[in-house]
Amino acid sequence: MKILFLPLFIFLVDQAAKISVRGLHLPWLGINYSGLNPGQTKPVIKDVFHITLIENPGIAFGIDPGEPLRDVILVITILTCIGFFAYLVFVKNPDWKVQVSVALILGGAAGNLFDRIFYGIFYGYAPLFQGNVVDFLDIKFFRIFIFDNIHGNYVFNFADICILSGVVLLIFVILTRKSHKPQELIPNLVEDGEEKV
Repeated sequence: MKILFLPLFIFLVDQAAKISVRGLHLPWLGINYSGLNPGQTKPVIKDVFHITLIENPGIAFGIDPGEPLRDVILVITILTCIGFFAYLVFVKNPDWKVQVSVALILGGAAGNLFDRIFYGIFYGYAPLFQGNVVDFLDIKFFRIFIFDNIHGNYVFNFADICILSGVVLLIFVILTRKSHKPQELIPNLVEDGEEKV
């Protein structure tokens, strides 16, 4: 159960970073901290790394799949968080790398999910479940080539980094196993007729 502290830590760091960039206005608590305005940027290392506030209605790295897919992605994210939380609580996997990868993905997904569910209400621009994810890490030399086109200047957040790290680690674990039996990656909950809970 100690592994659950990792996604909790990721969630808290992610939210603290987003609030420090976006700002927080809770008049009923007397909190009024102004952050950056959407689109505003502050260079940390000129032409290399900036803090740029982007409110992302889409998915990771500022990619927007459009309105019909946003609701599908929201449902998939909720189910993924529930499934990964259940995995960490109920499945006793001796491979710490699998547990860490699942915890990284869970923490990052929960951080972005919180934005999507509550930020519209908190910041007064959208109803529940219609908020945007706050992205702010802007690496200027980061470019991706897709279908012979250059896509660049993606702005992302700490949660995105954790999700990507968790996925890469999980793929690494799967590809480096000597035996590729699925039951070794996800052990049975029942052994010899008794539950292993």
